[in-house]
Amino acid sequence: MNIKDLFKKKEKKKKGPVREWVDAIVFAVVAATLIRWAFMEAYTIPTPSMENSLLVGDFLFVSKINYGPRTPKTPLQVPLTHAKLWGPLSGISSYSDAIQLPQFRLPGFGDVERNDVVVFNYPPEFEHPVDLKTHYIKRCVAIGGDTLQIKDTQVYINGEKGENPQEMQFLYFITTEKTINERVFKQNGVWDRTPVNGGYYIQAKPSDAKKFETLPFVTKVQPVKRGSDDVEPRIFPDASRFPWNADFFGPLVIPEEGMTVQLDADGVATYGSTIRDYEGLDDVKVQENKLIIDGQVAKEYTFQQNYYFMMGDNRHNSEDSRFWGFVPEDHVVGEASFIWMSIDPNEDLLGMIRWSRLFSGIN
Repeated sequence: MNIKDLFKKKEKKKKGPVREWVDAIVFAVVAATLIRWAFMEAYTIPTPSMENSLLVGDFLFVSKINYGPRTPKTPLQVPLTHAKLWGPLSGISSYSDAIQLPQFRLPGFGDVERNDVVVFNYPPEFEHPVDLKTHYIKRCVAIGGDTLQIKDTQVYINGEKGENPQEMQFLYFITTEKTINERVFKQNGVWDRTPVNGGYYIQAKPSDAKKFETLPFVTKVQPVKRGSDDVEPRIFPDASRFPWNADFFGPLVIPEEGMTVQLDADGVATYGSTIRDYEGLDDVKVQENKLIIDGQVAKEYTFQQNYYFMMGDNRHNSEDSRFWGFVPEDHVVGEASFIWMSIDPNEDLLGMIRWSRLFSGIN
């Protein structure tokens, strides 16, 4: 045998087209999964709870690195899916909870601040693990340690008026005997309206609602809101003990890491369900105005993480912390960064893209 043959390099076996396609797909899935987990993820707005700041049909990117990405809690999951599969297999669970890992948050650029628009996992959805609960998007109006109060729809933080979003909306009633053309609503910035006998209910900015007063066929425009003594049964934390509503709410102290609360009857009513559901305790029950941890009645409790109070900018058409409570820090996904596409589902093919909203920031 020639000695040159002993050191001759083996020619690499050329990959077939199928193998090349498989390798490319695997690489793309892995890369997309890593980007989606650690840096940025795309979301769409399905409901009007954040109008006019965010519209139904807006597609936006959410930054994971602003607050720090969370390590996966549920590793046995089909890549690039959430709690359910999509397409022909829609409705089938995309994961197995046989393995649940401890969840940690990696360092980010900062913390959640007041007025940030935040994507988070919907806290009361207990049928799924934390990282696979449905995504919600709201504005953070109060952070841990704040005292929040709402007086006649105005948010107060620590006794001072909170910052109102530029596009904040409320419910109004337009009194008219005429049918108002859809074009008139659009020209005046109203997307959400409901015709009833005697007029229309609309969700609108105060400045846009005022425009309808100048129309000759409109008799009156008036805000629709609750009185201070009008109790909403669904209000958080307990309507029987705290007779509040969405327009007159609080005062309520938002829990923060290291904060100790006394667990008398009011303390249990205010914080008992939060401690039970989100603090990661193994044996905790709320019974007869008492919080029982590991079989012992707790007289006080020190919180292990920060919490936030989230509200929609469409203040009278939003399911938010006023009804289901605080958002734990470990449920926070990321901060909404910018709108990359916006599609009006009510328009035809040629007019459905809202060009003015493309690549716009979120305030």
